[in-house]
Amino acid sequence: MQLPVKLGVSTWLWTSPFRTEDAAGLFEKIASLGYEVVEIAVEDPLLIDTQKIAKELERNGLQALVCGAFGPTRDLTSDDESQQKTGLQYIEDCLNISNELGASFFAGPMYSAVGKARMVPDAQRQIEWNRAVDNLGKVCEMAASRGLELGLEPLNRFESDLINNVDDVLRLIHDLNHPAAKICLDMFHMNIEEPDPGLAIRKAGDKLIHVQVSENYRGTPGTGNASWGAFYEALLAIGYKGAVSIESFTPENKELAAAVCIWRNLAEDQDAFARDGHAFLQKWAANKLD
Repeated sequence: MQLPVKLGVSTWLWTSPFRTEDAAGLFEKIASLGYEVVEIAVEDPLLIDTQKIAKELERNGLQALVCGAFGPTRDLTSDDESQQKTGLQYIEDCLNISNELGASFFAGPMYSAVGKARMVPDAQRQIEWNRAVDNLGKVCEMAASRGLELGLEPLNRFESDLINNVDDVLRLIHDLNHPAAKICLDMFHMNIEEPDPGLAIRKAGDKLIHVQVSENYRGTPGTGNASWGAFYEALLAIGYKGAVSIESFTPENKELAAAVCIWRNLAEDQDAFARDGHAFLQKWAANKLD
C-alpha cells in the first residue's frame, strides 16, 4: 500500500547557511530530482528574502517547510536571560518566514540549544525544564496567532540533555497544554534513542506533523541499518499524511558543526545523496523494497 506522503529534502544537504541567492539553482535541482517539498533551514533570518524565495518555490512547483537552527546563543533554558530573549526573537522571525512562505508549521529542537548535553543536578534540570515550558508557552501563542503549529523535535543524548525521545516530547507537550504544540521525529535520533521506533511513532500518533529521515550514520537512505520497515508500518498505522524529508548536512555546516559532528562527505557527492535517497524513498513509500 502506498504511504500517502510527499518526499522532501533539506537545504542543509547542500549549503549552510541558506541564503536567498541559493534558492533559484538549488530549488531547480531539488525539483528536477523529483522532490515535492524543500525543507528550508533558516540559520540567519536576515539572509532570507521571503518574496524572492516564494517566487522560486512557485516557479519550481515546490512546497516549503521551515526548520530552525538552535545554536548556543538561542537557548530558551539558559541562565542568561539575554539568550532566552535572543532565542524567542529568532523563533518569532522564523514563524514570520514560515507564514510568508506558506508553511503550516515551524520545526526543530527549539526548547534548548543544540549541543547542550551535560550532567547537572535534578534541581537544575527542573529549572531548565520549567524555563523551556514557560518560553515555549509564549512560542505556542506566537505560532497560534499566525495559524501555525510547532514541530518539537527530540534529539539524541549527545546533542541534548533535555528532550531525547518521544516520551520526553510527549511530556513536554502535556506540560505546555497548547494545541499548537506538535511533534517532529527524526529517524537518525530515533535510531539512537528509541528501543522500538515503530512504537515511538505510534505513541506520537496524531501529534506527529513532520518526519525527517537519514540512515543511522546520517547517510543516504537505504545504505545503512535504519528500521525502514518499522517506520513504514507505523506511519501507515497512524494515518500519517505529511512530508518525509531527508535531513543530513554538508560538512561545511556553520551553525551546528560542533553538535552534528559531520566532518566528511557521507556520499559520493551531495547531489548523489539526494538522487539515490529519493529513489530509495519512492520504493519505500510504495512498499516495494526488496
